[in-house]
Amino acid sequence: MNIYVLLKRTFDTEEKISVANGAISDDGAEYIINPYDEYAVEEAINIRDEHGGEVTVVTIGEEDAEKQLRTALAMGADKAVLINTEDDLEEGDQFTTVKILEAFFEDKEVDIILGGNVAIDEASGQVGPRLAERLDMPCVTTITDIKIDGTTVSIERDVEGDVEKVETSLPLLVTCQQGLNEPRYPSLPGIMKAKKKPLDELEIDDLDLDEDEVEPKTKTTEVFLPPEKEAGKVLEGEVDEQVKELVSLLKTEAKVL
Repeated sequence: MNIYVLLKRTFDTEEKISVANGAISDDGAEYIINPYDEYAVEEAINIRDEHGGEVTVVTIGEEDAEKQLRTALAMGADKAVLINTEDDLEEGDQFTTVKILEAFFEDKEVDIILGGNVAIDEASGQVGPRLAERLDMPCVTTITDIKIDGTTVSIERDVEGDVEKVETSLPLLVTCQQGLNEPRYPSLPGIMKAKKKPLDELEIDDLDLDEDEVEPKTKTTEVFLPPEKEAGKVLEGEVDEQVKELVSLLKTEAKVL
């Protein structure tokens, strides 16, 4: 099987994130594989081990993203591709990402593409479904179980605390949700093997794309941290008194009534 994983390099949200001049400051920031993409890498490896084939991990970004690709290779992926946009793009959005990926997959034989449900930095959840539409293949999001029998695929997906069962067919694009599996940690032998596994680097020109074809359709106007949480207020007295005070506070302070 030809198995592909869409991977994104994101901030480690356990690290302190600071904003300077309307943008996230990356001075000293730690970067990781987007956690939802780790489920995709793990499931791709499981599918390969059960059905055979090859796992290729693909990311779009700058040279620094090679570290996260090597981590995916150390987990057990077979190949990696970095589409380096450092010299071609100052900024991009979901349209940009999908346009580049569509060009990358144009001449590829694909059985299944896996990605994370969302990226923890922007959380739009758009890339997977939009790419599937452009590639004219079925798409199932937020999957928590997948079984492949020939070209028939049985899937369970998370739907706001419940489970929906879906049957579809290959080729297919899925996005992965927490609960699908438990991503493995790269082992020392895996890390050593990863150094010798192929990691190809492409640029936009290699995909026959011009810069104006991948210009973003959206623009970030402002980035800011949420306000610090204020101390809570405990209402005292009888229940009817508490209700009256609560309604008054919602009107005068919270201004939601």
